[in-house]
Formats: sequence, C-alpha cells, structure tokens
Amino acid sequence: MRQIFLVVLSLFLVTSCEDSEKKKTLLDSGGKLNDVSVVMANDLWEGRVGEAIRDVLASPVYGLPQDEPIFNINQIPTNIFSGFITKNRTILIVDIGNESGIAFENDIYAQPQKVIKVSGKTKDDVIKLISENSARIIETFKGIEIKEKQRLIKKSLYNTKEIKENLGLDINFPTAYRITKTLATKEDKFYWMKRDIRTGYVNILLYELPLKAIERDSNLIGQVIKIRDSIGKKYIGGPVDGSYMITENAYTPFHAETILDNKPTLETKGMWDVKNAVMAGPYINYAIEDKINNRWIIAEGFAFAPSVEKRNYMFELEAIIKSIKIE
Repeated sequence: MRQIFLVVLSLFLVTSCEDSEKKKTLLDSGGKLNDVSVVMANDLWEGRVGEAIRDVLASPVYGLPQDEPIFNINQIPTNIFSGFITKNRTILIVDIGNESGIAFENDIYAQPQKVIKVSGKTKDDVIKLISENSARIIETFKGIEIKEKQRLIKKSLYNTKEIKENLGLDINFPTAYRITKTLATKEDKFYWMKRDIRTGYVNILLYELPLKAIERDSNLIGQVIKIRDSIGKKYIGGPVDGSYMITENAYTPFHAETILDNKPTLETKGMWDVKNAVMAGPYINYAIEDKINNRWIIAEGFAFAPSVEKRNYMFELEAIIKSIKIE
C-alpha cells in the first residue's frame, strides 16, 4: 500500500513540475483589445466559412447608435501561423478535413490566452459548429478582453475609499475619472463619475435602492427604465433649464439576466437622450440584487461622444462596472 502511495505521489509531483515548467516558458500574450486572430486558409476565409465567422465575431454591438462590430478580425493564413503571431490573446483556428468538433483551450502559445479550435470534415460541419456555439465563442473572447481591460485599469487606480465607506462596495476605475456629484446622506447615496474624452465624456453612476424598489415580474424592464428616468430627472441635468437625461423610447432596450459579483443582476442596454435638448448616446445599466444588505446596487455607464465610434468607450464602462465587489 505504501509503495502504491509513493508511486502516485511521484507521478503527481512530476506532472505538477511539468505544468509549472510549461507556464514558466510561456510568454505574455499581446494584441489590441477586442481584436481576434482567425487562423484559416484564404479560400475558406473568402467563402461561406469566412462569412459565418464574420456573422458571429463582427456582428454589431447592441445599444450603439451606429453599427460597430463586437470584435475586429485579423485573418491569418494557416501556413504562416507561427512565431509572434501565435502570442495573440484571442485566437480562432479553423480546419477542414478532420473529425467535427470544437475545443475551448487556455494558454497554448502564451498567457493569458483563449484559443478556440473548430474542425469538421466539410465546410457545412464547421459552419454548423460556429453557429451552434456562437454565444459561447463571443462570451469566451469577451471574458478575457474584459479581464485584460481591468488589468490595464489597475495600473492607475482612483482612490475609492469614500465610495467604499458610503456604499459598501469596491469598484476599480482609473484616475482619469473624477467624481462630479456626490450625495451620501442616510436616505440618499449617489455618485456620478466622469472622464473627459476628445469629443465629450464618459460617465459612471452608482447608487442604491431598497430591495422592494424592483420586483421580479413581467415588467422588469419597465421598472428599470422608470427608475433610471427618475434618477436622470433628479440628478443628471442637461445644458438648459428644464432639461435632463431620459431613456430614448424609440430604441427598444436590450434586457438580460446575468451574474455580477456572484449576485443575480439585471442588465439593460439602450439609448439615452436629453429632454428639451439635443444630446444622446448609449448606456448600459446593471441592477445588482444585494439580498444580504436588503438593497439593489445600480451601476450605470453612459457615453456622450458625438461623431465618433463608441464601442471602446462602452467596453471600458462595462469593464469598470464588472469590477464591483460588494461587502
């Protein structure tokens, strides 16, 4: 029995050492945020398979006033996929001729890294796998990009001690932001953070509501919109007297349920505008159900960036909000 134990222990130690050595030899991954490398033959890229991939990876981000792709795609011919190109953070590899299957793998050529391999005996096999796994493919690549953005943000963090003391949560945002408005009374806790950009500004709102403020019924999205409109009227004034931020009713909001900080969360995306003024832009709203503290935490990001693309600004706001840790 003792000999069997020693053999098992030895095998475990050898495997652990091999894994450690592999991690040590892996270089850091790189690449621009929201860029995906697609490794496949040129003829496949130019045909139906490439079109299926573009339909998934380059589909428009919901909630923006103009079409912008979820990811930028860089196609790399299979025969030149080597060297520094393999160190990209997000890679999709497509192969025709092998058994059908899809694999989601980590840290193959660099770290951190997500590599998705799709293979099939025919083009139709590959197209079917891509279509059936489209949501998971997007979620996988977006997840690692959010973490990378959060890592970059941590290089220059704003001191959020005041927010932590008054709202009981941690949130990471860079020093480029400033707190524009603060209310921290017993009845009213509200924070508005803003960062100036070339053509406008990006914003984060943080506040809390009693747990009874949102009830889980068939009109969840209506409740969220009503709340954000009341907050806009109360706190987010426009450029002229009597103007304030409201939800754009002509644009149908996207609504889903997700998890943030291990808590059930309502996610809403749409467009805002300003009553009695010409201003508009996209927003993303998260209502975090904090049952332990008998409340909802509302975290919203919105951008005012006329005449420029807004995907990256909204992506930054999403990464900041998803850093929230509630005490």
